[in-house]
Amino acid sequence: MREKLFSTLICLALFCPGCGSPPPGRGEGEIGAARGENGQPVQFRVETVASNLEVPWAIAFAPDGRVFVTERPGRVRVIEKGRLRPELVATIREVESAEESGLMDLTLHPQFESNHYLYLAYAYRSDGQRVRVVRFRETAGAIAEPLVIIENIPAARYHTGTRTRFGPDGKIYITTGDATQRGLAQRLDSLAGKTLRLNDDGGVPQDNPFVGRPNARPEIWSYGHRNAQGVAWQPGTDAQFQTEHGPSGFDGPRGGDEVNVVERGKNYGWPVIHHTQTNEGMVAPLLEYTPAVAPASALFYRGAAFPQFRGDFFFGNLRGERIIRVKLDGRRVVHQESLLQGRYGRIREMAEGPDGAIYFSTSNRDGRGNPAANDDRILRLVPVKGGNQ
Repeated sequence: MREKLFSTLICLALFCPGCGSPPPGRGEGEIGAARGENGQPVQFRVETVASNLEVPWAIAFAPDGRVFVTERPGRVRVIEKGRLRPELVATIREVESAEESGLMDLTLHPQFESNHYLYLAYAYRSDGQRVRVVRFRETAGAIAEPLVIIENIPAARYHTGTRTRFGPDGKIYITTGDATQRGLAQRLDSLAGKTLRLNDDGGVPQDNPFVGRPNARPEIWSYGHRNAQGVAWQPGTDAQFQTEHGPSGFDGPRGGDEVNVVERGKNYGWPVIHHTQTNEGMVAPLLEYTPAVAPASALFYRGAAFPQFRGDFFFGNLRGERIIRVKLDGRRVVHQESLLQGRYGRIREMAEGPDGAIYFSTSNRDGRGNPAANDDRILRLVPVKGGNQ
């Protein structure tokens, strides 16, 4: 009864499923614009790349032009030569898909072209819900040779985190949620509410901040996180930026979504501080959003298609139903703006394609949105020829 009541309270606090109409954006070449230099707009066109997906969580580009996509119920898909292949790369049958968890991230090894290593992060059932990250070798459109990189990460139907990315140092970073147990985020003997840092084979780097410390997990890079789902590194500085979900009402005042600059061994405060609160020895966010926008990804743009965006920070927003673009000068926020607000519904993943286009996924079939007939989708922003002089 208590568990049922708790789930009901979370649902009421987070969303009202079925309310409203499907998003109006069709992804058929609609023109949008962002703020440019000297007041000149940067125009882009919105195109659909793939449709009729089920909660696509990750987008990863292979050197040969293929695009890997995960669907939360456990499927790994491929977009090849502009079309979604009907054949699956894999179905991960041990995935437990419930509310915010399931098959979540997919990332490719920096040397994927030679070693074909592909990493999947997903929830599974073992004495409660847990998360594991597994390395596979991809060959001929299938995956084999599984190697568990890390497992038994605390998880729950909510606050599972789980964004995985390779950093400039060649290490794999994994964000974890607090698994709705707030106190775990401050405990160094728990993997919940942390950023983890590992070698590509799952080994622990000896320069991790808590290696050799009693009652501390050596995998931990940073702690005091509630539910970070975006991680990216700033060009030129290699500073790690994360986006993180703030309280939802049942665990603190609503809002307080964050953009953090995450550094080795630092404490980001949850649940002791949140929103714009400060406390000695704890790091306050670079940016804070109240009302909540539910940031779910992170991208620094490096491409040539939009030179006006180079070095800008982008992230998709679920509750906010938009992309937020932040222009930075180092760690100083110059300005920020919302793109596509309300046009395509809940936006989750963002990625830069080899063509310089900006790709994003919708999450309107996750039980909290109002899907269009062809949701969920992978869409992209491409420049309007002659429109960005």
